[in-house]
Amino acid sequence: MPETSTDRTSFGPAPPDERTTGHYLQEYVEAFVEKWDECIDWDRRAAAESDLFIRVLHEHGARCVLDVATGTGFHSIRLVEAGFDVTSADGSLHMLARAFENAKAHDYILRTIQADWRWLTRDVFSTYDAVICLGNSFPHLFTQHDRRRALAEFHAALEHDGVLVLDHRNYDAVLDRSAGAVQWYDYGGRNVEVQPVRIDDELVRIQYRLPDGSTYTLNTCPIRRDETRRLLAEAGFQTITTHENMSEGRDAPDFFIHVAEKQYRPNVAPPPESAGERITQS
Repeated sequence: MPETSTDRTSFGPAPPDERTTGHYLQEYVEAFVEKWDECIDWDRRAAAESDLFIRVLHEHGARCVLDVATGTGFHSIRLVEAGFDVTSADGSLHMLARAFENAKAHDYILRTIQADWRWLTRDVFSTYDAVICLGNSFPHLFTQHDRRRALAEFHAALEHDGVLVLDHRNYDAVLDRSAGAVQWYDYGGRNVEVQPVRIDDELVRIQYRLPDGSTYTLNTCPIRRDETRRLLAEAGFQTITTHENMSEGRDAPDFFIHVAEKQYRPNVAPPPESAGERITQS
């Protein structure tokens, strides 16, 4: 499907060539960030995710949480409402500003830090019970070097018994063209069309078409489920559980959610690649 001439973030004649991690700073332009909360319906997103993340954090005894991809603040605000002590980080100042305003609208003041994951501990000095990286943010990292570096930084930001919660889309289904794999989102905004306009082994380019006719796009790297698990293990996480976020009417999970524990347990073998709990949501 061709790119549209109204695409505000097309960046020239060959946008699929932009396969660098730092490109997100050009994609999340202020105009797109202002529209982002139209692209994502917060109520539908809360219903789709249920209390999974809150439950996982409680199960691991977490209290202090670092949200490394806060975006416009959805998960940070939900966790603050649930009683967690949250620090919100993002590489985009536009996103942090919007998150701060959204939190104020809910009568909260967010503690915010601008930080690139690859040098996270350069700007984040505390350690946390949990680090969360949600909203299909991890696929903004386009190289193995960047992915390994970011995971090492997440690991370093955790207390010795901390937990990382990281999600990404089911790119296995997208790359393998499984039935329904390109019908997304569960929680897209009303009258917002979201679809991939480019799919290859190293790029899934996602287009958002808004009711006013404007379009915006994001370039993401389609990392597979087992590759993410392998990278988590290589980063030092010993126990890794992968949840499958099922959607009504789907024959494949929409998201994979990886829960990676930093705590060392002697004589515990790494989980098999197929291990994990399936979470069915209506």
